[in-house]
Amino acid sequence: MRITVIGKPDCHLCHEARAVVERVCGEFGLSWEEISILEDPALYDEFWEKIPVVQVEGRTVDFWIIDEDRLRHVISDNRT
Repeated sequence: MRITVIGKPDCHLCHEARAVVERVCGEFGLSWEEISILEDPALYDEFWEKIPVVQVEGRTVDFWIIDEDRLRHVISDNRT
């Protein structure tokens, strides 16, 4: 399962999102990746106002404030 945090360095909301994703993915034994909008102009254009963004299998689950229960539910649904 591909779980992605889209953010940028020195972003306090991104830091909080990383902690949520790390905790939830840890519960499921899953890895996750992080992509910086500063390294991808297309992502910057699409998400600069919304970071952090969390995606599961390429679908946006949340942005700005990441809801831990929603992420857990989406991951659980994608595992079945």
